[in-house]
Amino acid sequence: MSSGQRRRVLLAVLISHVVFPLAITGATAVVPAVTAALPGSDALGPWLALAYNGLFAAALLLAGAIADRTSRTRFFAAGNLLVAVTGVASAFAPDLPSLVALRTVGGIGAAMCAAGGSAMILAVYPPEERRQVFGYTGAVLGTSLALGPVVAQGLMAVGGWSLVFVVPGVVAALAAVGTLGLPGLRSPGPLGRFDLAGAVLFGVVVAALVTALGIGLGPGIGWWAPVGLVVVAAVCGVVLVRVERRAAEPAIPMDLLRIPAYRAYGVATGAFMGILVVGLTVLPQLASARGMGPGQAAVMLSLLTVPSTLLPLVAARLARRWARQLVTVALFACAVTAAVLQFTDHPAALLAAAAAIGFCLGLTEGVPDGQALKHVPSHRGGAGAALFSTTRMSLETFTLAAATGVMTALGPAPGLAVAGAMCLTAAVIVRQAVRD
Repeated sequence: MSSGQRRRVLLAVLISHVVFPLAITGATAVVPAVTAALPGSDALGPWLALAYNGLFAAALLLAGAIADRTSRTRFFAAGNLLVAVTGVASAFAPDLPSLVALRTVGGIGAAMCAAGGSAMILAVYPPEERRQVFGYTGAVLGTSLALGPVVAQGLMAVGGWSLVFVVPGVVAALAAVGTLGLPGLRSPGPLGRFDLAGAVLFGVVVAALVTALGIGLGPGIGWWAPVGLVVVAAVCGVVLVRVERRAAEPAIPMDLLRIPAYRAYGVATGAFMGILVVGLTVLPQLASARGMGPGQAAVMLSLLTVPSTLLPLVAARLARRWARQLVTVALFACAVTAAVLQFTDHPAALLAAAAAIGFCLGLTEGVPDGQALKHVPSHRGGAGAALFSTTRMSLETFTLAAATGVMTALGPAPGLAVAGAMCLTAAVIVRQAVRD
């Protein structure tokens, strides 16, 4: 591909990446407005986010395998169009069940975008250029994540809850348009028989576990719902093991999981996202308990999120020589910060903690992704990126679920200790497993 075409690939992927955080934070923000406006049980409200997240995680591996076996550009474009159609259609949903169904399909489209976009990048950029490319994607994701709640609230104020679904759909459509005229980026050789049964079973396991953890956080949920989902996941997991043992070409790329750096950086990125989502919950609660005003709380959240907008490109440069050290030190620093907040919740300490965690997240945004995926052959980019993203999302959800349970019993600060413990564990894993 020409340099201009490669830049178009990157631009399309970056535009698509803007959608994911807004699609998630926006759905969470509009739950009260939607349940008040549309007919249907209020219990369906949390599923506006859960259905999207669950299918996003569940479909990633299948989407990655398909992306590697077809035109990656067309597959990516189709995913964005699916997100666009479901987003716009959400504004016309007649009731809550219909809206949840649209969100479910949108989650599948998001998985196609994520897997297809990563497969495109791995196909057109050589390993020595990927750190910088993932620095750009990290900057976009960080910016979208930092501004997502603000943008969602602004869209609600301007056009109501429907605009929160329509705008990400329009952005996804722009990403699809950006691929017009680009080569298909097909794999140069055959990849073997596709293990459909393994991919579907893996998706069911992930969807059941992620949904069980998610609904376990909500009020008014019977104990039988998460327990039933865990049982489904366990049964499908047993069947999955048998299927994968017999498959000539297993759906789960076990050879990638045997690479220590790939595994370690997957755990690291899950730990980083875990302490971010827990911090976004815990720090405002601690600030409220200490009587901090709206202005101070806004500054605190800005310190936590804005570095992920400003620092990823710096991180990409540092990662050229010190990726392992950068990730390890940042994880240790996050763990220490969480430990300090177990002994003091003074406003100055909260501001310093938000700044420390935000700085660590900003300086590592996109670094674990780039370091892990450099071990993935370009012709298997979809599967490798999908498995990595599934690991990140699963660990993030597990951390949030565990932290929420601890917060309910012991208060907000111990919840952050759970995320800190995850960061400490990840730091030890990276330090021991990564040698370069």
